[in-house]
Amino acid sequence: MKVAFVTPRYGEGVIGGAETATRMLAEHLCRLPGWDVEVITSCALDRLMLANTEPEGTAVTNGVSVSRFPTAERSVREHVALDSRLRVSPSTATVGESMRWLELNGPLCPGLTDAVRESNADVVVCSPYLFATTTDSVAVSRVPVVVHPAAHDEPALYLPVFATIFRHADGFVYYTGAERALVERAFRAASKPQLVLGLGIGDPVGVGRAGGDLLGIGERPYLCYVGRVDEHKGCRMLEEYFIRYKLQRKGDLALAFVGPVSERAPSHPDIVVTGAVAEPDKWDILAGAEVMVNPSAYESFSLVLLESWSVGVPVLVNAACGATMEHCRRSGGGLWFDSYRSFEVTIDRLLTDRRMRRRLGDAGQRYVHQHFRWPTIIERYGRFLQGVSGRGRTNDPGRLSPVLGGRLTGPQKKPHPARE
Repeated sequence: MKVAFVTPRYGEGVIGGAETATRMLAEHLCRLPGWDVEVITSCALDRLMLANTEPEGTAVTNGVSVSRFPTAERSVREHVALDSRLRVSPSTATVGESMRWLELNGPLCPGLTDAVRESNADVVVCSPYLFATTTDSVAVSRVPVVVHPAAHDEPALYLPVFATIFRHADGFVYYTGAERALVERAFRAASKPQLVLGLGIGDPVGVGRAGGDLLGIGERPYLCYVGRVDEHKGCRMLEEYFIRYKLQRKGDLALAFVGPVSERAPSHPDIVVTGAVAEPDKWDILAGAEVMVNPSAYESFSLVLLESWSVGVPVLVNAACGATMEHCRRSGGGLWFDSYRSFEVTIDRLLTDRRMRRRLGDAGQRYVHQHFRWPTIIERYGRFLQGVSGRGRTNDPGRLSPVLGGRLTGPQKKPHPARE
């Protein structure tokens, strides 16, 4: 059984939940006897600029054959302007406007589209829905296409161009039931084969160091955020809420932002911003936190919740996020906030009740062990892909055409020279 994964960016250094999920699935699936796995992707690693930093061509990484194709230049300024205009009322955008948005969102990879068309895989798996690499692959693939939308309730989801994906895909894999319900409300996709899969999680790789020492705060208690430090992830809101909290609650409590900074780094005497850290450092910092806070309203799964629970740390999430709320309600491992006032009250309660923190952390740990271990996840996933492959394409690709069809906004950038 051969599977071709298609994703806009791929690699251990890539920051992005959907891209990380694709890599994890590919690497675990290739270890099963009888499975051949390839990845078709761009030469870019950075989400914002999509510059060609990786060599074009094919190489094997962790058992997976990875083929990279160069991206075309695009106008970031035009994309920001168009996005600002369309997000006000995305469902009323014209097909032409939404196609232009998708073109500017990138990455545009004509070579990638050709590779999907010519692939000898039994099934093509695309993620996330948000990029032209997925839309064009659905259009040109000659074999069944499974889409991992990695969808959350954001303006782009309602642009008319994305109806193509949900109309012509042959199957869907979701990370949570909340994501599945969202897609069904938006696109009425329930007639297609689909699976709520989740993701697996391995054992923590921390080495037992004190998180406070790694952060330079000694024995001070701290809250922790792990992930890309970005306004769209709710980091600005978390910064503002924490500063307001500290004005009213004097004491030693600190807040750690752990992860690469996309825009502006939070600044406050009680806030530590680490930037990107090594994986063992991340785990040790996480294990030492009183509470892990995920303020994002836009998550399709949130692997960091499972990581927190795997080390027995309770979580606090944004009540506006269906996926993280689903995890908290199913597990009993976390609480949530929907305003500053509820944030304040919940932090007070968590910090003053050690037994509650322990109870929440233990419940989350049981939830992870029961539902999110790789052997179970990958076995279910393999069976689903085999089933979709056996059905064949539900739409004739000859009647479709790529949304972008290889149109470029400028000359292709030369890829980075091959490394020794």
